[in-house]
Amino acid sequence: MTNLWNDNLGSTTPDNLFYDTKHPVDVKAVKLKAGQGVLERGTVLGIVTADSLAVPVDSSKTDGSELADSILTDTIDTGAAGATDNVVTTAYKTGSFNRQALKFGGSDTADKHETRLRMLGIFLKDDQAYDK
Repeated sequence: MTNLWNDNLGSTTPDNLFYDTKHPVDVKAVKLKAGQGVLERGTVLGIVTADSLAVPVDSSKTDGSELADSILTDTIDTGAAGATDNVVTTAYKTGSFNRQALKFGGSDTADKHETRLRMLGIFLKDDQAYDK
């Protein structure tokens, strides 16, 4: 008999992105720049000043995206290089997060952006990896 339901319905896979719930978690809408490929949940975003589009934060840039703004809530495919349709999605603007679970553009690390993120209400802490 064919299974008409998703076998994974109701299941979750922990990704260890959140550290705790001591700080309120809030989200906001962001518009991701098209053509970046797949951006993973937990990617720290910066906003390009000229067009207000979100890209992975990268301190080597000078277009506004060198400043951390938020953390991507879900893995999103923005399309291949040359794509023109920007993607509206959500990003965390506050909360407590596991620094090892975050992703950055360029060669950036959590240490590079921690002060800026704290000013925004995003707190980084060290957490042990989830072990099944």
